[in-house]
Amino acid sequence: MTITIITVVFNNELIGSAIQSVIDQDYKDIEYVIIDGGSTDGTLAIIEHFKAHIDVLISEPDHGIYDAINKGIAVAKGDIVGILNADDVFADHQVLSRIAMKFKTQPLTDAFYADIVFTKRQDITKITRYYSSANFKPWMFRFGTAPAHPSFYAKRSLFYQYGNYCTDLEISGDFDLILRFMLIHKIKTSYVNDVWVKMRLGGISTSGLASIIKQNKEIVISCQRNGLVTITPLVYAKYLFKWWGFIFKKN
Repeated sequence: MTITIITVVFNNELIGSAIQSVIDQDYKDIEYVIIDGGSTDGTLAIIEHFKAHIDVLISEPDHGIYDAINKGIAVAKGDIVGILNADDVFADHQVLSRIAMKFKTQPLTDAFYADIVFTKRQDITKITRYYSSANFKPWMFRFGTAPAHPSFYAKRSLFYQYGNYCTDLEISGDFDLILRFMLIHKIKTSYVNDVWVKMRLGGISTSGLASIIKQNKEIVISCQRNGLVTITPLVYAKYLFKWWGFIFKKN
């Protein structure tokens, strides 16, 4: 069973740690695809250093993160597809082995998702928050809540059946894709009580108030065009209910 890992990047020299975390996985049936948006800093030099471990590299201008991910999906050949952001790393060396085992032992399941932790940007050993997908229910989509996207691993065939990431959403295309897959097309999913990814703070979805406002505006658009009734205050209400255990401080 081949797992395709897609990393998209533009001018982010932290990508070296993401690539290394793929190399360090003890599961070796991996196809690694990197889509670079035409970086002008030292990013491409870092990628070149690891070229022996990269199966596909495309470096050209794109129309945003989700356009780049879609390029990766178009060239992917693996049975399973997952996204590892350029800022992020796998939580440990056995993550992909555990993911592969889930698909092998539960072949009727279309996608699995788990938990992630947020870390300091310059020190991934410093955990600041824990995002648990354990209590997720489909009705939570209307509050702008979804399983942690970096932990979402799906059969590649789903993208051909139900479509790729919507490129008109600049920051919430991952929310939109999971909503469509789970709520609209009702794929069979399963939560795994495990941490799969360490996610650095400071990425596009965690870079301040402006990104939060934009993200939630796009979430409302996604819900409404997929026939899910919601309003902006309802989406912001999720911040009042962190005691749900969806997002909480890590001791």
